[in-house]
Amino acid sequence: MVVSSISLSCFSPCLYSKLNYLSGSNEPPRNSAISSFRNAVAAETETTSDDDGQIVGHLQRRPLLLGLGTLTATVLPANPLKAEEIPAKYREFVDFIDGYSYIYPQDWKDFDFRGHDSAFKDRYLQLQNVRVRFIPTQKKDIHDLGPMEEVVTNLVKHVYAAPNQRPTVYDMQERTVDGKNYYTFEYVLTSPNYSSASFATIGIGNGRYYTLIVGALERRWRRVRDKLKVVADSFKILDI
Repeated sequence: MVVSSISLSCFSPCLYSKLNYLSGSNEPPRNSAISSFRNAVAAETETTSDDDGQIVGHLQRRPLLLGLGTLTATVLPANPLKAEEIPAKYREFVDFIDGYSYIYPQDWKDFDFRGHDSAFKDRYLQLQNVRVRFIPTQKKDIHDLGPMEEVVTNLVKHVYAAPNQRPTVYDMQERTVDGKNYYTFEYVLTSPNYSSASFATIGIGNGRYYTLIVGALERRWRRVRDKLKVVADSFKILDI
């Protein structure tokens, strides 16, 4: 991988192997993401205790319960980020080998997230993180998967949620950047012990189905929601 506007004192094995590949090593880059979504989801649904012990009131949102009500889609205009447009307190991650980029909070550190190609997390709050994975697909565009409401509902309910979690979708948006279409949606997974809130962005390109997920504990969501939405909206697929 090529990392732009970032300085790390150490790299995860995945990042290290790709950087060696770019510098001339004969060893091919590791592709840890060519695994099924369900194997990757197992890592996402591991339970953990509250990181900061602080309670924040639940957001006053109107949930779009899966299987209930009417889902409203919003089409957003293209707004590609350029290097000079990276917001303050964010850094850009660019992977020219696997064809994608996004920005993340500058104080986060990279780490290995099982079944994912790249990941960064808050230095102190384990569940506050962003991760990207991809799998091969014959589809050419995200629209080939079906209507956005149906695609998102099936993903959250049947792929992202564990059997002991109650999924809720709050919002769905579509945007187009450089001719590529993306779905970004907000959802909450409620477990007996804790709840997590996340944004996910999905897109198709390069014969791959990409997924970026950025999230935190729901009790912290009010504080970090806008900050993490910037990350979700920054995801772009690069031609390779």
